[in-house]
Formats: sequence, structure tokens, C-alpha cells
Amino acid sequence: MPHISPVVSSPSTATQRLVSLDALRGFDMLWLLGMEELGAAIGKASSAPWAQHLSTQLTHVTWAGFRFLDLVFPLFVFIAGVSSVFSLEKSLATHGRAATLRKLVVRTLILYVLGLWCYGGISKGIDGIRWMGVLQRIALAGLGGGLAYLYLGRRARWVLCAGLLAGYWALMTFVPVPGGVAGDFAEGKNLANWIDAKFLPGFKWNGDHDPEGLLSTLPAIATGLLGIFAGEWLRRADRAAMVKVMGLLGSGVVLVAAGWLWHLQFPVIKNLWTSSFVLVAGGYSCFLLGVFYWLVDVAGLRRWAAPFVWIGMNPITLYLSHYVVAYHKTAEHLAGGPVAAAFGPWAESWLALIVVLLGIFFAWFLYSRRLFLRV
Repeated sequence: MPHISPVVSSPSTATQRLVSLDALRGFDMLWLLGMEELGAAIGKASSAPWAQHLSTQLTHVTWAGFRFLDLVFPLFVFIAGVSSVFSLEKSLATHGRAATLRKLVVRTLILYVLGLWCYGGISKGIDGIRWMGVLQRIALAGLGGGLAYLYLGRRARWVLCAGLLAGYWALMTFVPVPGGVAGDFAEGKNLANWIDAKFLPGFKWNGDHDPEGLLSTLPAIATGLLGIFAGEWLRRADRAAMVKVMGLLGSGVVLVAAGWLWHLQFPVIKNLWTSSFVLVAGGYSCFLLGVFYWLVDVAGLRRWAAPFVWIGMNPITLYLSHYVVAYHKTAEHLAGGPVAAAFGPWAESWLALIVVLLGIFFAWFLYSRRLFLRV
């Protein structure tokens, strides 16, 4: 049974472990350790074009469109799909399908409950519970992809992925919202937002609807399936390493192009997790996986990726730590006051950088002591 516990071991000795996958997970997680605040602070401190561009890319698009920060969440779901191929295969070989299913379900429940806890649990009453959130979506997408991997063949999984994307598009495009019109993707006027307003209880992030809502969970499962397809490609023993690299890079380009083409009719909207968004984010994710796999596992250039590996070995722990540890107050105590004031207009950027460095230090601390808290 999966559980949250300290695992004392050497990650380098794990069977068939892809260091590049740990590094990519850490690279992704880094942007949740205070980089968004750092980008905003840099944008305030300088009007230089590079600073404004960086600040813009480290903020979410208001509705339709895509920026770098919009990739962070779907990349994590994608990576979870890649990882599941290796973990599920190992569990199937060791424990069988029934035990693997139990582990998958229990892991889903643990992640889901942790997600509830992150948003306050029941501290604000039943009506204040956020039933759908970031960890909840990761849990549900992982469950959907895991069940597909356990009970469907490869071709059936491809059909399922295409069906989820096409079906979601059809629902959003052709089913009219009461009081509105079919095919309206504006905020509050689309089918996904309407379903949240009518059927999603508790607290919703955007008033009467949620960016991690009910209907948009379906295409999120497709994001996880894209990760599963990438993981299956990496596991193939009949393909050379560079063939795998080129396959990932090429697939990434094709997916991004297809997503932006679909955007002309079904806009790329993260808050709706539109099918075009799945393809664009999945394409960038696939391309990044190809780059990291090439550099880290094929070329053997691992030293530069060490901080990413530290983070990538404890992503959930680091994510949860920001709900427990007062990183900003700690940064103030360590480098605030006259030290921060010495940086003038860059004082806020300095403190935001310290927050990021504290997160990296905590990741190194856990890694150096071989403590890997896994769900």
C-alpha cells in the first residue's frame, strides 16, 4: 500500500531510473518555489525590455493564449504520466494487477486529500472546501491514465486520448449553455463554467467556476495519457537513444503546431484546459523531455542538472512545504532590513530570490540525506 514515508535510498541505484525525468520534474517544480513572485518583482524593478518580457512570461494569461508559466501545471501532469509507465510496470511485474490497482487508488486518495488540505480543508466549513484544485487534478488525471494503462491496450489508449480531446471539443462547441449560445468560450459563458456553477459544491477559485473544474478534468486525463505515450516510447528496447530523442523532439513540434492550428477554432485556454491547450502544452512538454533526456541520460551531462534532481526527487514535499514553512518571513529574517534596502528598487527581487534559494536548499538537504518522501 502506498503511503507517505521517508525512503532512505540512493536514487542512482533505482532500476532503469531516468535521471532526466527527475531533472525535468525538478525544473518544472522550481517555478512553483517562488519564481512567479521573482518575475513579478523584476518587472516592478526595471522597465528594461528583458525584465518586462521575463515578468510577462512568469504570469498567467488572463484567458486565451499561452505563456511560459501556463506550461508548469500541465508539464507536471505530463511528467506524472511518463513516470507512471515505469512505476506501474514495476508494480505489475512484482505484485500483479490487483495489488497495482489498489496502490493506484490509494495514491489517488492520498493526493486528493492532500489537495483538500492545501486549500484549508474544512477550516472554512463544508461550503468552504475546494473540492477541485491542483493536487486533486493531478490525482484524478493520474487515476484516469493509470486505469487506462492497466486495462486498455496501446491502441485503445490512443483512441481514448483522441476521444477525450474530440469529445470535449464537441461538448464545448455544440452544446449550448442555458441562456447562452453554443460555442461561446468566454469566461462564465461556456459549458465547463456552467457545469461548475451548477454542480460543483464548495469554494470555487473564480467565483462560481474553477480552473480545475469538473468537465475540464477529462482533457486533463488526456494530458496524462500523452505522458504515458512518451514513457512507453522511452521504455522501448528496440529503439536507439538518439532515435528516442528525435522522436520526442519531432512529436513535440507536431503537437504544438496542431494545437495552435486548433486554436483558430477552439482557443488555447488554460482555465478551461481546452483540447488545443492539451496539444500545445503536451508538445512543449514532449520537446522538453527530449532535450533533458538527450543532455542528461544520452550525453551524460548531469552536473548542471543536479539542483533540478534535488528538487525532482521530492516535488510533493516541496510543494506542501510552502503551505507549512514561512519562507517569506524566513527570507526577511535572513536578508531583509538594511541588507534588502541596499538593493534599492531591486529589494523585492532580492527577497524573492532568497525564497527560491531556500526552497532549493531544503531540496538539497533532503537529497543529501537520502530522504525521499513519496506518495
